[in-house]
Amino acid sequence: MKEETWPKLPLDQWQDTYATLHLWAQIIGKIRLSQMPWINHSWHVPFYVTSYGITTSLIPYDTKAFEIDFDFYNHRLNIKSSEGESRFFTLKPMSVADFYEKVFQNLEDLNIDVHIWQMPVEIPSPIQPFSENTEQASYDPDAVRRFWKILLQVHRVFTSFRAHFIGKVSPVHFFWGAFDLAVTRFSGKTAPKHPGGAPNCADWVMEEAYSHEVSSAGFWPGAGLGEAAFYSYAYPEPTGFSNYSIRPKECYYHKDLREFILPYETIRKADEPDSLLMDFLQSTYEAAADLGKWDRKALERKKDPRFK
Repeated sequence: MKEETWPKLPLDQWQDTYATLHLWAQIIGKIRLSQMPWINHSWHVPFYVTSYGITTSLIPYDTKAFEIDFDFYNHRLNIKSSEGESRFFTLKPMSVADFYEKVFQNLEDLNIDVHIWQMPVEIPSPIQPFSENTEQASYDPDAVRRFWKILLQVHRVFTSFRAHFIGKVSPVHFFWGAFDLAVTRFSGKTAPKHPGGAPNCADWVMEEAYSHEVSSAGFWPGAGLGEAAFYSYAYPEPTGFSNYSIRPKECYYHKDLREFILPYETIRKADEPDSLLMDFLQSTYEAAADLGKWDRKALERKKDPRFK
């Protein structure tokens, strides 16, 4: 039963699919970005986990609207219009260029005319524009479904963690740029100007995203570390953060990323994975909040028998 709840996701077994899906997601994410008003900290761009995959949620289009859903249960991409029309196509091995063409043909069929900048973002070595990329073309439905099942569990635990904070806090949302599910708490105090530097991403985007002090945690399915893992960091990083006593013992501080890392395998194999993950989230938050002198009494919800 636990294997079904927290399934295996070794990167070497789905790396090609991961790379392809990441670029497909960026195409859909940029469609949302092209139509949404700018919301603080780029909260207008992420996807949201659903009972069958991930979704853009509602995208305004003139006086109408549409939404695009990745259905990882039936392996389809669904586009639905507020005019009552919809289109879909099957997710299967196909190049990024073919996916791009299918998406925009379906949008055209629904009389939706949008335009995006075709270069990938937040990827160290972007290959070429989406419409020209014939190199990434993999899709392993079993691996994608396991990835989605993990997102369901992570979303559940992250949402519980989020509920204990009454200060400014982000939704639990999926950023298609770095391909991670994240939740971020804010101290309420402004932060030093962020240095930027994300590949193919304007510095001002990062500056605005980190305009205020944060403690942020998330889940990566594998990029950059060679394995699926949870992360947590503080911006700005307070003195002593890297040496703070973090739980569980299997986590470590990554000096290059300047983040605490907890391998997904540690959670997957744990007798009580929810408790272990919550311990990681809470202790890394405490490191940021205590060392950063956050007003925790004002920001955290007191225990109340009405709430879990």
